[in-house]
Amino acid sequence: MEIAVLALGCFWGPEIKFSKIDGIIKTEVGYCGGNTKKTTYKEVCTGNTNHAEVVKLDFDEKIISYEKILNTFFEIHDPTTLNSQGHDVGTQYRSEIFYLNDNQKNIAEKVLKEIDQKIAGKVVTKISLLKNYCPAEEYHQKYLEKR
Repeated sequence: MEIAVLALGCFWGPEIKFSKIDGIIKTEVGYCGGNTKKTTYKEVCTGNTNHAEVVKLDFDEKIISYEKILNTFFEIHDPTTLNSQGHDVGTQYRSEIFYLNDNQKNIAEKVLKEIDQKIAGKVVTKISLLKNYCPAEEYHQKYLEKR
């Protein structure tokens, strides 16, 4: 089992899309990359925590590769808009890949370079070491109750 943590705008839509992919065992929404180990949606929305909304994916690498997950990541959001996706605007909606090890970092750099070449150097997606991930417990529980 491996983990991928990806920021691609508001986390609800991407979580649903990734949850339907064979090999994705579990999804969870949360925040990552910020200044503190714990935060809330309200704090993130101030723009002061530096957290991004993320989807955490537990996946079976025997069924789906990290590279395939990243290609899907680039297909389901716009990696050329800085700190926004559609109507959602703010640093928490940035495009960012959070890697957990050097192998993930190398794959992320390779895939980003390939995508960037295809779209004439317009990718603004960042690649960063995983830092201060915390689940969005207050919103995740409400969402699960509605399912």
